[in-house]
Amino acid sequence: MIRIVIVDDQVILREGLKYIIESDSELKVVGCAENGRHALQLCDEYQPDLVLMDIIMPEVNGVEGTRLIKSKYRQKIKVVILTTFSEDQYIVQAMANGADGYILKDIKPNDLFRTIKSTVAGLSIMNESSLSGIMRQLNAGRDSQPSRKTIPDHDLTEREKSVLRLIVDGKDNREIANILFLSEGRVRNIVSGILQKLELRDRTQLAVYVVKNGLI
Repeated sequence: MIRIVIVDDQVILREGLKYIIESDSELKVVGCAENGRHALQLCDEYQPDLVLMDIIMPEVNGVEGTRLIKSKYRQKIKVVILTTFSEDQYIVQAMANGADGYILKDIKPNDLFRTIKSTVAGLSIMNESSLSGIMRQLNAGRDSQPSRKTIPDHDLTEREKSVLRLIVDGKDNREIANILFLSEGRVRNIVSGILQKLELRDRTQLAVYVVKNGLI
C-alpha cells in the first residue's frame, strides 16, 4: 500500500483528490494539509511514501514546503508538485528544492495513479507540455541579469555546451539541429550524452541544473 499526503489550501480539491486516489486499491491517503508547514507535520506523524504538493498556498507555499520535507527526508519521502501552466516559475524553484516530479491539475485519474506509483518506484515524472514555459522563465531570468556565468566543465565538450545553451533557450531538437547544422539523430545523441555526464534524467532536470549552478 502506497501512503500519500495531499497538500492544497482548497478543501474541495483535497477531498476530490482523496476520493479519486483511494479508488485505486493500492493507494491510501493518510492525511491532508492546507500548507507546507502542516504537510511537514503530517510527514513527521505518518511517514508517507509520497506528498502531492500544491504550489500556491498561504503561510508556507509548495516551494518552501518541498524544501522543508526534502531537507529532512530526502529520498525517503517523494514529493510531486501539482501545478498549472501559469506557475512555471515556481516549478523550477520546487525542482531545485528536491521535488521528484510535477503534474498538471487536470491530469486524468489513470495517469495520476501511474504517476504516484512510478514516482514511488524511483522514476521522475515531468509534464513535457509545460517544459517550454519553464524554459521561457529561465530565459527571462537569465536576460534580466547583468552578466552570465559560464557552464561548468563536467567534461562537457564545446559542442555539448553549445547544445546545452540552446536547450536552455527553449530550442527543441529540430531547431538545435538547424542552428548547429547537425542531424536530429546527432542532436539526440548529444543530449543523451549531456544527461549521462551530468547524471540527469531529462530536459527539465537540465533546467534545474542551470538554476542550481547560477547560469541565469
